[in-house]
Amino acid sequence: MRTPQPETLYFDSDESSGYPNSPLPVLLYRQVIDTRDAEKGATTFENMFKRHGWPPAWRYHLFAFDHFHSTAHEALGIFRGQARARLGGPNGRELTLDAGDVLVLPAGVGHASLEADADFCMVGAYPPGQTPEIERGDPAELAAAKARVAAVAMPEDDPVGGPLIPLWGEVS
Repeated sequence: MRTPQPETLYFDSDESSGYPNSPLPVLLYRQVIDTRDAEKGATTFENMFKRHGWPPAWRYHLFAFDHFHSTAHEALGIFRGQARARLGGPNGRELTLDAGDVLVLPAGVGHASLEADADFCMVGAYPPGQTPEIERGDPAELAAAKARVAAVAMPEDDPVGGPLIPLWGEVS
C-alpha cells in the first residue's frame, strides 16, 4: 500500500494568545481508510499507528477548547463523524475533519473542536516516551512552552507510514 501525501499546514507562534505552535507543519491526510464500519475503522487506525511506532492511547472526541501539548507530538485518526476544528490557537485557522482523515500535530500546535457531530470520535496516539500535558496558552509562559516544544524528540516514522524527515525536515 502506497502512503498518501498529506496536506501541510504551517502555524506561526501566536504571541498574543501564548500558543507556541511549531515551525514543523501539521500533516493532514484525507480519507486514509474506509470508515463505513466505525469500530473496524478505529481498530484499523490503532493498528496503523502502532505499526509505525505511535502507540494508540485513547478513543475520544476533540476538546471544545483551544489547547496544545508542549511535551508530545500527537496523531489523531478520525473514525466516526465530522467536526469543524481550529488549528493554531484562538487566532488560528478553521478546517473540517471527516471520518477517515488523520491529523499529525507537531508539539505546540493549538487545536480545538468548534462544532462536531454528536458521534464524532478519534483515535489518539503519541510516540513512545512522549506524554501530553494539556496547556491552554499563556503569553507569560510562551518562552518556556517554546523551549519544551523544541526539546520534543522527532519520531522516526510518520504514524500513517514512511519516514517523517522528508515531511518535517532534518533532525536538528
